[in-house]
Amino acid sequence: MADSDQAGGCGCTGDSVRAEKDPAYRRALWIVVLLNLGFGACEIVGGFIADSQALKADSLDFIGDGTITLVGLIALGWTAAARARVALVQGIFLLTLGLGVIGVALLRALTAVAPDADLMGGLGLVALIVNVASAFVLSRFREGDANVRAVWLFSRNDAFANVAVIVAAGLVAWTGSAWPDLTVAAVIAVLFLHSAYEILGGARAELRELAQAT
Repeated sequence: MADSDQAGGCGCTGDSVRAEKDPAYRRALWIVVLLNLGFGACEIVGGFIADSQALKADSLDFIGDGTITLVGLIALGWTAAARARVALVQGIFLLTLGLGVIGVALLRALTAVAPDADLMGGLGLVALIVNVASAFVLSRFREGDANVRAVWLFSRNDAFANVAVIVAAGLVAWTGSAWPDLTVAAVIAVLFLHSAYEILGGARAELRELAQAT
């Protein structure tokens, strides 16, 4: 979740050049940061109360998105090498989150207890609303270059994960089993790992190009 200089075209924090020159676009990114970090903090508390691994994983997704986009905004104006190193840290951060979620899900599978389906579904619905709001804020910029469009797509795609949480809550209520919750948590963790792979690969490529240019 970094700009094109950071992640070889991942574009998860959008176009740094445009963010520097277009105040409206930069404001939109800040709104998305606040939505992600604010709701992520609320959802992780709800995840522990509901004892839902899917909610905890989704909350980390929100916090990860918000944190990485925030770092990308703060890094505007930094040198390409500095931003590439920041991207490496971002990728390692996401990789750690993904592995952590998978590890916890595996441990919970040994003593699986069904979470509070009502709270799980309710928070999943609010998470969906937050992601739709983020996508709406960014929608006016989605026809820009690949990096600009990527930001909007990430918010939109996160909404699908929220739908999966809601469906899992319904299955938990129906079956009384924890497995739908654990399955969705694992899927979200895989998304973390995929994003980490893209970011780390792009950052390493950027650093190699910079090294060759010197």
